[in-house]
Amino acid sequence: MANRQAAQGQRTRQTEVTSMDAQRLNRIVAQMRQIGNDTQTCEVKEAVRHVPGNLIDTLSAFSNGSGGTIILGVSERNGFTPVNGFDARAMQEAVNAECEKLTPRVRPDISIVPFEGINVLVAEIAPMPQKDKPCYISTKGRYQGAYIRSGDGDRRLTQYEVDRLTEEHEQPTFDNDIVPDATFNDLNPALISQFLTRQRQLYPRLLATRDDQTILINTHVIRQDESGTIRPTLGGILALGLFPQQFFPRLNVTFTAFPGITKAETVNDERRFLDAQTLIGPIPLMIDDALNAVTRNMRTGAVIEGAFRKDVPDYPRKAVREAIANALMHRDYSPDSRGSQVQVNMYADRLEILNPGGLFGSVTVDSLGRSDVSASRNQFLSNILETTPYPGGGFVVENRGTGYQVIEEELQDALMPPPKPLSTLTFFSLTFDKRRASSSERQTMETADVPKAIVSMLNEHSSASAREMVEASGLSRSTINNNLRHLIAEGIVEPTEAKRSPKQRYRLKR
Repeated sequence: MANRQAAQGQRTRQTEVTSMDAQRLNRIVAQMRQIGNDTQTCEVKEAVRHVPGNLIDTLSAFSNGSGGTIILGVSERNGFTPVNGFDARAMQEAVNAECEKLTPRVRPDISIVPFEGINVLVAEIAPMPQKDKPCYISTKGRYQGAYIRSGDGDRRLTQYEVDRLTEEHEQPTFDNDIVPDATFNDLNPALISQFLTRQRQLYPRLLATRDDQTILINTHVIRQDESGTIRPTLGGILALGLFPQQFFPRLNVTFTAFPGITKAETVNDERRFLDAQTLIGPIPLMIDDALNAVTRNMRTGAVIEGAFRKDVPDYPRKAVREAIANALMHRDYSPDSRGSQVQVNMYADRLEILNPGGLFGSVTVDSLGRSDVSASRNQFLSNILETTPYPGGGFVVENRGTGYQVIEEELQDALMPPPKPLSTLTFFSLTFDKRRASSSERQTMETADVPKAIVSMLNEHSSASAREMVEASGLSRSTINNNLRHLIAEGIVEPTEAKRSPKQRYRLKR
């Protein structure tokens, strides 16, 4: 009795799954019929008498990407219609045999689903765990037999992409590489001094009695080469070097301001960009110079509050700074990528920050900003930057996994949409949409409540000069003076100095 009930329950579950799969299959095929081809996540194959030769490529591609669905028994060339004579049961064994030819073996979720009068085979491929990628055709090897989905087709992975996937199997240490042509004298003495001071402040019990060289070795700023010579590491010279580009000319930041929304648009049919700079130096200076370049090229508007205005830039400076710092800290520093720079591209409608190498480890686009998911490709550089001084005060990064949260909060406070991340095997980009002018920003100053705004300003600052009020409001000097005279006559405001004094200021009368 129990066995019959269990069997009946199993048949019921299979019927429910088949019904659900059939509905989803109809939706998928309807979409492909409408657009006229396969999609990024779904591939159809006729497979009348034998398994298609390129099926194994698609199995690899979906496994190395975000997964996907393969439908066998449907003809793309005949308008995504079912194939007469298709044997789903026999093809199931053939698909399993193809999966055995891959390393690691692919284990699809295979279903036989009724579709417009026949049974078709649906194989759903889950993404391979990051530690197991790349998935490749065993007989071809990982560099010749690994594929990735691109549009509605499969593309063989490049050597660089395969290396980035393999890199995920263990913690990279490219930032700890010795720079063979550099010496200790290529480090910036001022930055090193501040770095050491901060290290001893943070860890007095551990570092108070250690000499400078020992601390720098312990923090992977410097290392001894095989001959015993002290030399900077890649992370050390990038963060604390005098001129890192002497050794790595392309490990820099490029800033370009384009006149339109693409790189191809020109100004007066001649100029392809409004501003362009190559920013060099150690990481703290590159971040600061890039931030200044963005500031110089963006508009700063004003949100009107009463009669006074609050300056608001197209892009919040703190968010831009965090994005550039993250790009330099988390970019790929493997030998194959040392000819590629971080790019900061400003268009008419957006700002893009791009760096070589996609997201690393357990971090995905969906988990960005979550405090419980954090991974650092360059662990030594990240630790160094945590105590590397930043121009104007503070340090380059907090290294607490909160950088993306800061970006989101800054954009939210500025009433701007969230950033748009994009991660591939070869690059990561973060895009900020340009701030839209608000209605209050566009209103005229003269129509505002000037007396109320003056009182509000004096409440906040205790006193202010007429010149400061002019600068804050954008109104004329005569408009401010006329309103001040009325407020003084009403006993609300009083001057702090004698009449006509050049030091004259105004405050609320108590």
